[in-house]
Amino acid sequence: MEHPVNKLGFCQINIVVRDIELAAQKWAKLLGIDVPEIRINHLEGNENYTYRGEPVSCDLKVCDIPMNGFVIELHQPIGGPSSFQEFIEKHGNGVHHLGFEVGALRDEVIEDMKKDGYDVNRTLGIYPGSSWTIVDAEETLGVNLNIKPVR
Repeated sequence: MEHPVNKLGFCQINIVVRDIELAAQKWAKLLGIDVPEIRINHLEGNENYTYRGEPVSCDLKVCDIPMNGFVIELHQPIGGPSSFQEFIEKHGNGVHHLGFEVGALRDEVIEDMKKDGYDVNRTLGIYPGSSWTIVDAEETLGVNLNIKPVR
């Protein structure tokens, strides 16, 4: 790849679960921390959120567990089509993606991945100050990738 992903940009592990309350409690106990706050994210299907190239709406229960230099992000899909719903139906609980911050090279990295045969249209989300692209890499890397300009 002309613009490889810098390993220093690793910023997250996303785990999809069927029961986020149970998973959050178990992670908190394992790590000796308070149970992280669980919130509901509504992703509205428009130009700011697409799944498999189409605008769709979905809801997710989400919580973040800050680690040293990265975050463990738990997601529980609770309505609507999404990469996370697709994953849990196919695999059950498990690691959905690894996230990488690539800065200003985001578009170049995505284009390189597309040229290398990756499906870069799995999910695109745009939010104030940044964006995220879920790259479908399950078949070759064993996990999807989340490419974002900034955290």
